[in-house]
Amino acid sequence: MINKTFTSGRIRRADYNPDTQQLDLHWDNKNVLAYKQVPQEVFRRLCAAPNPTTYWEDRIAEEYPKGRPMTSGADAEGGKKLSDLFGGED
Repeated sequence: MINKTFTSGRIRRADYNPDTQQLDLHWDNKNVLAYKQVPQEVFRRLCAAPNPTTYWEDRIAEEYPKGRPMTSGADAEGGKKLSDLFGGED
């Protein structure tokens, strides 16, 4: 899986799986939108766009079918449990 973090704008992170061609977009309001059948070139252009949110609106939002996010809960926030980090109990 390929990840890209954005420091400004409404999109905070993009996760892309080239094997399944799924793109998960993590938003500043904690929502995660998933899109299926997204070519890797579209993901690359999203990451290189001066305004990723505008690129999403113009090139992704209505072009690709929505799917179920690859991650949820703590994974969607990029966080890990203490037991994941240290092997112990929380």
